[in-house]
Amino acid sequence: MASYLDHLECTQCGKSYPSNQLIGVSPCCGKVLFARYDLAKMRREVDRDALAGRPANMWQFEELLPVGDPERIVTLGEGGTPLLKAPELGRRLGLGHLYIKEEGLNPTGTFKARGISAAVSRAIELGAPGFTMPSAGNAAGAAAAYCARAGLRAKVFMPQDVPDTNKKECILAGSEVNLVEGLINDAGREAVAVAKEQNLFDLSTLKEPYRAEGKKTMGLEIAMQLGWKLPSAIIYPTGGGTGIIGMHKGFQELRELGWIDGPQPKFIAVQATGCQPIVQAFQQGKEVSEPWQNAATLADGLRVPSPFADYLILAAIRETGGTALAVEDSEMVDAMYEMATAEGIIACPEGAATLVALKRLVKEGFLGPEETIVLLNTGSGYKYLHLIKDKV
Repeated sequence: MASYLDHLECTQCGKSYPSNQLIGVSPCCGKVLFARYDLAKMRREVDRDALAGRPANMWQFEELLPVGDPERIVTLGEGGTPLLKAPELGRRLGLGHLYIKEEGLNPTGTFKARGISAAVSRAIELGAPGFTMPSAGNAAGAAAAYCARAGLRAKVFMPQDVPDTNKKECILAGSEVNLVEGLINDAGREAVAVAKEQNLFDLSTLKEPYRAEGKKTMGLEIAMQLGWKLPSAIIYPTGGGTGIIGMHKGFQELRELGWIDGPQPKFIAVQATGCQPIVQAFQQGKEVSEPWQNAATLADGLRVPSPFADYLILAAIRETGGTALAVEDSEMVDAMYEMATAEGIIACPEGAATLVALKRLVKEGFLGPEETIVLLNTGSGYKYLHLIKDKV
């Protein structure tokens, strides 16, 4: 047995459910289900230092991932992305310990590969016959690729105005592409309806237990790459927020295993000014967000007007002493240029938004020169070249 998965737990009331059945949200409260592991047993049986000798991909943490049979893992080599020192940006900002987690090097070009690999692998292990996937773009591309890898076909649902790149990668991988009038929440309603009608498994963000497990491996890798130390702060572009939720959960698991100590990093959520439900809720001291009206931003991954797991995102930010702020689209594009010219990293606009936020937080004194800070570049800027103006 590779996985120490033990049961599922409702994040609202704490009720437990068996992990050996296909399931979406918690039947009790209709909320996010967390995968829970037998960490006491794992602490006795697994040597932390043995992980370093394994292949550098997300499945080197297989004990803390949900797939019981390693033969059922659907993988394209996701994870194992570099944590790059950013010396020039650090010099400009007076920061001695600035890093960028470069998720653009994942299969399909974004961090979505991690969550989809974990969710598709576990669902297939439990007998899922096929999948639906609502997406702002990149998750659909990942679902198409991983379902193709598994010999299945996905039915993906995306807003009509998603970038052509996302449509074409889904078509290329053989998925059925459905373009929906509206935003990702509208796509989600259609995906759920089709899943029920055609007996498919819906992979909507945090409406099944395992995409967050794949995303948490970003945090596990950061800890390992820093010598089993945690950074002072992680700045994360926040749409559905699975990465914040997953990393926060992963750090808690590492602490229970005795593999790390010290406080969790401050989680800092960055949104677009045209769609900032988490920022507004955080600033107003609320535990849940209000749906953002007329959501608009060129960073498609940030155009999530009503994140399903808002209560978990806000809790993680507050528990770690973090914050939430919004940046302009034009600032993101400028930061794409700056990341590329300063460090050679071709970042997506969502990832570049973290640099905009960092500058503001340093100026305000929220983050200081001695802190270890990680920016999450969630995807490759090569998917967003339409935002870059020709200067020839």
